Amino acid sequence: MIYEYDARSEKCPVPLVQLRLLLKKMSNDDFCLLKISDQGSIKDIPKLLTKQGFTYDESWLEKNTLELFIRKANDTSFNRT
Repeated sequence: MIYEYDARSEKCPVPLVQLRLLLKKMSNDDFCLLKISDQGSIKDIPKLLTKQGFTYDESWLEKNTLELFIRKANDTSFNRT
């Protein structure tokens, strides 16, 4: 399943809290496309993902918007193409 969460209009800690709830719903091999622009979220969310064992790829869409493509998987050798 692919989840999408556009949190560009939300400020920390809302994106972090909402993402934690979404991550709990995800099964192995599910994906989440997350867009964030809040500096606190940009700093904290990648740390959370790493700590919880999620793989992700990041790219900058605009000057202040980070897009994270998150995968819940047992295999950590994931690369987005």
